Amino acid sequence: MSLIQAQELTKIYGKDETAVTALSHVNFQVGYGEFVAVMGPSGCGKSTLLYLLGGLDRPTGGDVLIDGRKLGALGDKALAELRRRKIGFVFQFYNLIPVLNALENAALPLMLDGVAMTSARSRAADWLTRVGLADRQTHRPDQLSGGQQQRVAIARALVAEPVLILADEPTGNLDTRAGDEIAALLRQVVDTWGRSVVMVTHDPRIAAYADRIIFLKDGTVVDETRLGRDGDGDVVAVQEKAEAL
Repeated sequence: MSLIQAQELTKIYGKDETAVTALSHVNFQVGYGEFVAVMGPSGCGKSTLLYLLGGLDRPTGGDVLIDGRKLGALGDKALAELRRRKIGFVFQFYNLIPVLNALENAALPLMLDGVAMTSARSRAADWLTRVGLADRQTHRPDQLSGGQQQRVAIARALVAEPVLILADEPTGNLDTRAGDEIAALLRQVVDTWGRSVVMVTHDPRIAAYADRIIFLKDGTVVDETRLGRDGDGDVVAVQEKAEAL
C-alpha cells in the first residue's frame, strides 16, 4: 500500500463563468520512504495539489488517501488530528512565530496536541540537534539566517514524528548555498529518518535531490521522471523537461 494515493483529484475555484480549474483528474501515488518533487509552470496547480494532499483544502472531486485513510471521509476534527500527527509542513517563508525562540517554535505542534511542556521541549531539542541547530535553540527567528530558520521549520515539521513531510518551495527564499543545504537535509529526512517527502519546487537543481519528479501543466500530470542520482546529469535532464512544458 502506498502512503499517498491521489485519485481523480480535481479542484475548481469559483462557479459558472468565473470557474477556474486548478487541478483536473490527477492520479498518482507516493511510496513510504520516497522523495517526490512536483514541478511545472506558475499557476499549474502545484501548491493547490500540496494543500489537498495535506488536508488544508478540500477537493471539488476525487479524493486523497494518506496512510490508507480517505481525507474526504474525515470530519474537521479528525482531519486536524491527522494533520497534526501524520503530516509535517514546510513553507517558503518559514512561518515561524517571531516572539518564540527556536526551541519554542519547534515544540509548538506537540504543545498544541496536549503534550506536556517538558516532553515537548525535550523532543524539540532533539530534532533541532539533528538538523544542526544545537547551539541556536534560544535564538528568535530574527536572530537566525534564512537557512537556519528553515531548519527550525523542518525540526518543527518532524517533531510529532509524522510519516509525511509536505514542502512548498522550501528553498525559494534562500540563496544557492543555503538552498542546497536544505534540499540535502530533506534528502536526509528520507534516507536517514525514513519519512516520505513531497516537495513543490521551480528549481531543477533542487528537484534533482528527489527520487522522482512529477510534472504538472494546466492542472494535469503531463510527465514523470525517475532520477538515477546522477548529479549534474539529472539536473540537466530535469531542466530540459521543465523548459519543454
